[in-house]
Amino acid sequence: MTVTVRRLARSEVEARIDDLAALRIEVFRAFPYLYDGDAGYERDYLATYVKAPGAVVIGAFDGEALVGAATASPLGEHHGEFAAPFSERGLDIDDFFYFGESVLKAGYRGTGIGVRFFEERERAAREQNFAKCVFSAVVRPADHPMRPGDYVPLDGFWRKRGYRRIEGLETHYSWRDVGADEASEKPMEYWIKEFDTST
Repeated sequence: MTVTVRRLARSEVEARIDDLAALRIEVFRAFPYLYDGDAGYERDYLATYVKAPGAVVIGAFDGEALVGAATASPLGEHHGEFAAPFSERGLDIDDFFYFGESVLKAGYRGTGIGVRFFEERERAAREQNFAKCVFSAVVRPADHPMRPGDYVPLDGFWRKRGYRRIEGLETHYSWRDVGADEASEKPMEYWIKEFDTST
């Protein structure tokens, strides 16, 4: 399996909006997100990464097929729900580079592509002189009825990449779960990595 991981030009992001939307819907349908996605909403959401000056989209390609993607942008350019907890703590949102999603088709996991997604987004952060990278992750109870028996949280992978949970920092984001009639808010925790941008 030969997969190419690279940053997409804005014109490519625009051309691949439908592919990116379908990929998000497919991957996030699984636990822990259980997201019952909508293509129209996805296109609007992803348009953020076309308009935001500091945003980047990383794609993973098997030939011409898009099999994975990761996004990032300055926190101040991302959706307000994710920046608000920082402002409420008196933290300057302009100090943080925010990692959005990292989605990869199941058959391509465990091959190092997820590591590349982090490396490429950290490189983008350094290029823009950010020393702090953050991302959020949904919090689901251990006894959630849709939790698969073989589910392994990604905490260990994130810690291996140098990230740590920010204790006490939380936001809420709303979407409709698979099998639900209406959207509901979910708690989201934050993880951070700090590095020296002088080297």
